[in-house]
Amino acid sequence: MIICPPTYGMYEVSANINDVTIKRAPLTEDFQLDLIHLENLVDANTKLIWICSPNNPTGNSINRNDIETVLNNFNGIVVVDEAYINFAKQKSFLQELNDYPNLVVMQTFSKAWGLAALRLGMAFASKQIIDVLNKVKPPYNINQATQDLALKALEEVGQVNDMIREIVAMRVALQEVFKRIPIVEKVYPSDANFILIKISEARKVYEYLLSKKIVVRDRSNIKLCEDCLRITVGTEEENTALVDAFGSYLGTLKK
Repeated sequence: MIICPPTYGMYEVSANINDVTIKRAPLTEDFQLDLIHLENLVDANTKLIWICSPNNPTGNSINRNDIETVLNNFNGIVVVDEAYINFAKQKSFLQELNDYPNLVVMQTFSKAWGLAALRLGMAFASKQIIDVLNKVKPPYNINQATQDLALKALEEVGQVNDMIREIVAMRVALQEVFKRIPIVEKVYPSDANFILIKISEARKVYEYLLSKKIVVRDRSNIKLCEDCLRITVGTEEENTALVDAFGSYLGTLKK
């Protein structure tokens, strides 16, 4: 299996549990697929390529043409994880399933739907692939309570769409604020419900925010994300508290 995003998370955990060999395919400096590197990693034993778009923790969407290039030239299964697709301008790959029999699209109720505690995800693929998955999945893998809550949530699509629009608007506003903060070196484009920023002394900022009971993610240990913080877009009150905390941190630097 080849995994493309900078952070490998549960992909790697699940692969290790099932004794699946992993090859890592680092992205380019602008967080896009390195198609030549990826091609060189593929061998006769490669059965699966895993792509996260919009990506985590970078927030950007992967170039659609590049994903289609992989789909057209790889004989195995290509999984596109679209956990954050509801916040993106790029359209989902769901409508391409008829064109690519080797495509699997994954989505979740954890992000835009705000139901992370359900731990409910979805896989969309050709009948041939779904038939295989049905043979190997655990019986009763989704309990009745989860099913009932998911069906209830699906009745509130309008409310969810309103929430998505609000989060995207606040994401844009936060990006503009961070661009004006002196210690922020770069604000990366985002198609997710979070923002990645490159900042001087990221660890110190992280710990200062933590002292203010504001939790962000220090992604500095991930290749290409050195000195970067991943910041989830919160409520208006939470975002205001975050910006105020950055202001107070700047005040400590002047003393």
